Amino acid sequence: MITKNALIKLNDKRSMPIFGLGVWQVPNKTIVPVIHEALESGYRHIDTAAAYDNETGVGEGIKSGTVPRKELFITTKLWNDCQGYDQTMRAFDESLKNLQLDYVDLYLIHWPVPKINRYLDTWKAFIKIREERRAASIGVSNFHIGHLERIIGETGVVPVVNQVELHPVFQQKALREFHAKHHIATESWSPLGRGHLFDNPELKAIAKKHQRSVEQVILRWNIDSKLIVIPKSVTPERIRENIAIFDFQLDAEDMARIAKLDNNERYGPDPETFALM
Repeated sequence: MITKNALIKLNDKRSMPIFGLGVWQVPNKTIVPVIHEALESGYRHIDTAAAYDNETGVGEGIKSGTVPRKELFITTKLWNDCQGYDQTMRAFDESLKNLQLDYVDLYLIHWPVPKINRYLDTWKAFIKIREERRAASIGVSNFHIGHLERIIGETGVVPVVNQVELHPVFQQKALREFHAKHHIATESWSPLGRGHLFDNPELKAIAKKHQRSVEQVILRWNIDSKLIVIPKSVTPERIRENIAIFDFQLDAEDMARIAKLDNNERYGPDPETFALM
């Protein structure tokens, strides 16, 4: 059975934890105890972003926590208004400064923003940052197949991860097939569907069967699907409940029932048109 310390192998010969803590919409003033609670509960993977405006708090939480840096996996992301080669290099410096770190384990392009057409030059800057060993691994977020094909074709460097909206009613099967073909790990953001799935009858039935919450069933579905998952929470009880999913497993019938829920319903923005700066 997969354990809470399980790792996903990446295409650059490194690995990352399959389970982590997302910190979107958690402000600096409240994030330090959240980080501490997560670390004490067994989390070793923290996912932040420049746009979350909480890198400083994440850095403080890591620095004042009890887990050594070398045991942690820290992800941050480049925001849209900093795309472009030179802008990316400056933005990365700022993120490292805010996080109080010498390096991050994973650096992601947050959105492709095809409208401004800078993601290829941005990817070239990412390759430079990786060569400098200031980001151990590099990847992307919210990229469609066409965006991936372009950066791979132009540079020959394949992202290790594509972090995308993914949950039982938006399973991204075609994209995941492309990822598998190119050895790109799939990471789920908004895995709980922003609360829209908690009353789903099928998920509630599966939860009752296993005597678990719907949230735990969804997170376990991600794990059993070999998807990296980063649920967000600020309450100690929910932080602990979210990671308490490694002592049960969904069976083939459960997985088949969840597979049928896919109806291509997206709750977040469409990467092809999203251009918030």
